[in-house]
Amino acid sequence: MPFPVIDPSTGATLREIPETSPEAVSRILSSADTAFRRWRRSEFSERTALLERAAALVRRRVDAWAGLMAEEMGKPLPQGRSEAEKCAWVCEHYAEEGPKALAPELVETDATSSTIRFEPLGVVLAIMPWNFPFWQVFRFAAPALMAGNAVVLKHARNVPGCAEAVVRLFEEAGAPEGLLQGVFLDDDAAEALIDRREIRAVTLTGSTRAGRAVASRAGAALKKTVLELGGSDPYLILADADLDLTASACVVSRMNNAGQSCIAAKRLIVVDARKEELEARVLEALRSVKVGDPRTPGTQVGPLAREDLRRALHRQVAESVESGARLLLGGEIPEGPGWFYPPTLLTEVGPGMPAYEEELFGPVVAIVPVRDEAEAIRVANDSDFGLGGGVFTSDVARGERIAGAELEAGFVAVNDFVRSDPRLPFGGIKDSGYGRELGTFGIREFVNVKTVWVR
Repeated sequence: MPFPVIDPSTGATLREIPETSPEAVSRILSSADTAFRRWRRSEFSERTALLERAAALVRRRVDAWAGLMAEEMGKPLPQGRSEAEKCAWVCEHYAEEGPKALAPELVETDATSSTIRFEPLGVVLAIMPWNFPFWQVFRFAAPALMAGNAVVLKHARNVPGCAEAVVRLFEEAGAPEGLLQGVFLDDDAAEALIDRREIRAVTLTGSTRAGRAVASRAGAALKKTVLELGGSDPYLILADADLDLTASACVVSRMNNAGQSCIAAKRLIVVDARKEELEARVLEALRSVKVGDPRTPGTQVGPLAREDLRRALHRQVAESVESGARLLLGGEIPEGPGWFYPPTLLTEVGPGMPAYEEELFGPVVAIVPVRDEAEAIRVANDSDFGLGGGVFTSDVARGERIAGAELEAGFVAVNDFVRSDPRLPFGGIKDSGYGRELGTFGIREFVNVKTVWVR
């Protein structure tokens, strides 16, 4: 089946990209393996130069890439420009820091010398999502290439233009032939690639369901995986929180990318003493959010990426209200073309409701009232997910204690919202996956940690 490009602002099909044939897939995997065997022996200076050239080319394409994201998945232009700039940053970061993270380490033992080396694994299959169609690829590809691996990219079927743009960019940057290639396949065909001998490891960013399928297949083939899956991030708002700061940060986090982010502020867990004040501030902030065409200046929230995603989100909102949540804003599918959904505020959210139990991938804020700090921590951890979270309090030491010792998540922010950063490891626990991207931990995920012992 071809891969259609559908404008989520209008629902119109703009063009189609053909599916990769089985014969082409075999050629791609063979050339990727050949490229890896040459690239693994390259000097760090050659890898650094590739990433630096890639970063420079990304910066020239910021506006074009922002337009492509707006067209294929509905991201407002300023957010698309920021995403593209971040891709350049991660290339520059690993160009500078990669050689240090991968340098051999000498360890004193009773051997004449004992060394820990970090050597590439081979061709890594990257199964990537549509919500950050450039950043998700670059935050994996930059460290993977710096470590000496090759990449086969299977992108989401609704962003084929973004996938093609990534491949073209690395070709133009001078990557050896076959080092980073793309395939256009459905999910079943992509999973079948895991069995191929040329593929040595897999990384996936996507749903928990997809993560389980990939992990099962890769486990049967004894291949390394890194999984960054869904999230239902809790943000604890304590009695001493600055509510102006809190409401602003939480609304920005939740509305970014039309709420289609794994690390958005999805559950605002607020102590009873501040609930009404928080509701009023969040309601005011949401009412000022501008929804519209992502190419129109001033738009803050564009459409959802696909029609089925909007249907699923609306069902979750409706079922939460039926189960006792109170709807303060939004919650209705608007008339007209495109897959828009309004900023929505639910309060009195509790156990058994989709807004409490599930990940809501859209511009919906859920307020969960609790009695005190202890209950806030319990409710925050009462989730199958464990990606990110936040704590808002005027007592920074208190916030740091809760973030560090109490919350079950891979990344917790104090008096701010979670965002990925090339300098810091990023990933989750529980149903949010395992392994890490970014930072030193990320570049060492797809390497063989080899000990060399010399008597």
